[in-house]
Amino acid sequence: MDGSMKVTNAANILIIDDVETNRVILEKIILKMGCCPVMAGSAIQALEIIPECRPKLILSDISMPEMDGYELCRILKKDPKTREIPIIFISAFDDPKEIVKGFSLGGEDYITKPFIPEVVQARVGVHLHLYEANQEIIAANRQLRVSVKEQLRQMEQEKKGMLYALANVAAENSFYEKEFVERLRSNCRVLAQSMQFSPVFSQKISDTYIDTVELAAPLCDIGNIAIPKEILQKESELTEEEMELVQNHTNIGSKLLRDLHTTNDYNDFIQTSIDIARYHHENWDGSGYPEGLKGDEIPLAAQIVAMVDVFCSLTEKRTYRKAFSREEAIEIMQKEADRKFHPEIFRIFCKISRQLC
Repeated sequence: MDGSMKVTNAANILIIDDVETNRVILEKIILKMGCCPVMAGSAIQALEIIPECRPKLILSDISMPEMDGYELCRILKKDPKTREIPIIFISAFDDPKEIVKGFSLGGEDYITKPFIPEVVQARVGVHLHLYEANQEIIAANRQLRVSVKEQLRQMEQEKKGMLYALANVAAENSFYEKEFVERLRSNCRVLAQSMQFSPVFSQKISDTYIDTVELAAPLCDIGNIAIPKEILQKESELTEEEMELVQNHTNIGSKLLRDLHTTNDYNDFIQTSIDIARYHHENWDGSGYPEGLKGDEIPLAAQIVAMVDVFCSLTEKRTYRKAFSREEAIEIMQKEADRKFHPEIFRIFCKISRQLC
């Protein structure tokens, strides 16, 4: 490096020219501006210096051995770390084609030799102010993105809190035990994790997917919030009209969740919740509701929750019956497995049933 780099808060200006006289002239001009000139005798040397001095502006000659100023500009403008640094070309030639070429490569300005100090200072001053203003905008945008992201995160948490509150009310209306929702959530996670080890599902189930299913599972019956408590808690057999009303909770729940659909990452959670709320009463053979989907037409998350929901319901005490034991519940589910459940999911479910709470 020609000369020493000063330790100062003033802007570092990198001067690149293979002619020492030109460097000395520009150095004096830059010093008078209160800036810190840093010298390089070639483009190659400049590339070595830039990471160290981190210039706020570059004055670069065009005609230099090994690498000319245009190629240097091309390299710097491709690198995200240096593309924002303004580059002013300096040259003894004022051919319009050369000037246009410099602009096309991303150069900000063009100064011809011999140097007029006032012109150099004016051009450098303008581009320094523009650079600093641009950096302030970038910093402000970065801070704004952080702020907006945090606000969206808080909004998402508030929405989830509201949804879980509604789900808890729906569960109470259905006369579920207080632990039901947590058991459902926990057991869905255990089943989904176990499915990861099956070649049938290993490509479909990621750790993020498991987390999402765990979070979305408690919302499966959120549509019950709109079903009269007297019907949900009725101990005798439901009438045909009452059954239709109860079955409509899948449509009510999915619509409620769909109305919260947004345009960010929150959609993964909401979309999975919609699938679960709408389709967790579909059966493997197509005999379920609301659409009569069959086989793999049924969203996987809904199949997972459907199976766990049946197990949790059977092993919980209801107003019209006692709670079944784990073994009794599995036996009951086995009788309808071919009709209701994905064969591989049910096989895994039975295998890990002792891990379920």
